[in-house]
Amino acid sequence: MLTNNIFLKSFLRKKSESKVKKKLKLLVKQKNELFKSMSKDYIDSYNLKKIKKITKKNSIKLIGIGGSILGSQAIYNFLRDKIKKNFYFINNLEPFKIGKKSEKSSNIIISKSGNTLETISNTSLYIKNFEKNIFIIEKKSSYLFKLANQLKAEIIQHNNFIGGRYSVLSEVGMLPAELMGLNYKNFRQLNNLVKNKFFMRSLVSNVEATIYFLKAKKFNSIIINYDEQSTNLFNWYQQLIAESLGKDKKGILPIISIMPKDNHSVMQLYLDGFKNNFFTFFYSHENNSAKINNGSVLFEQKYLKNKDINQIMYAQKKATEVVFKKKNIPFRSFEIRKRDEKTLGELFCFFILETILIGKVLKINPFDQPAVELIKKETKKILL
Repeated sequence: MLTNNIFLKSFLRKKSESKVKKKLKLLVKQKNELFKSMSKDYIDSYNLKKIKKITKKNSIKLIGIGGSILGSQAIYNFLRDKIKKNFYFINNLEPFKIGKKSEKSSNIIISKSGNTLETISNTSLYIKNFEKNIFIIEKKSSYLFKLANQLKAEIIQHNNFIGGRYSVLSEVGMLPAELMGLNYKNFRQLNNLVKNKFFMRSLVSNVEATIYFLKAKKFNSIIINYDEQSTNLFNWYQQLIAESLGKDKKGILPIISIMPKDNHSVMQLYLDGFKNNFFTFFYSHENNSAKINNGSVLFEQKYLKNKDINQIMYAQKKATEVVFKKKNIPFRSFEIRKRDEKTLGELFCFFILETILIGKVLKINPFDQPAVELIKKETKKILL
């Protein structure tokens, strides 16, 4: 049990490393500005009434890339059944149009540096003269800050102490969440979680296991995802893990498998191929799943009668775990009991703390991405 809403069966590990516990205690005691954004006492830098007035009756286009937008997409995807407003996410350089030509929209443009090439390019493509614009940026000397002033747009401060991939619980993720009609306060769960002994024990146990796998040359962290509404959560997680820990010739390669379709493509490899993988199963219990039509079920498949799709997928998940256990393949398993803001906030907090803690143990700075900056410089040289 991780929390009341999340059941976690952790990686099986016999040996405990006390240094992980010590590092976690030191980590949560630090007056880390990032952790403030994950807590209920964080004060957002925007005026919600003013923002709602700007975006009233309109659909919303979010323009950004990487950590500036992946968190908002994860929220929208995970909680879409609670969201009535239309959101469109422009998060890559692709030649397509968003929404209907006649549809009015407000734009939220997010870039920590204010100089992100892809975001600048998409802003020039998708912003229309009659639309209302909101910019979330840090640097006042940046291109996007100057553009925002030229457009007389609303400007919201992107705090410089929060890196893009860690920004989901700050203004970057919570402003879109509020405009989706969600309760932003319920996302920020760090205050409660650090007091939860089950959560803290699970965090330590999973970090210890991960360090053990890395020492054993297991570098691939494969997500076995049975919840379509969590696809973007793991796109966010993929960046978090890869960009935070992939440096100094170290790192973890996060790979996302969508189930059960990947049973018919890569599962054979996972079961009988090379053994440098460790796995995370993810499943959400749902009450409104489509049911099998009994009238179309033949006698040979009578075990499908009165079953819904959720039951079938759960049976597949449990069966796969049984086979993994028989083959001594390391895995952990998350099961979501309730789909709401609090649950998603708990997942964000768990994965962020886990990533930072792994970085600390490996003596890696989990907050920078020096190699990526080289590509940005070379791209600019080519375009000039």
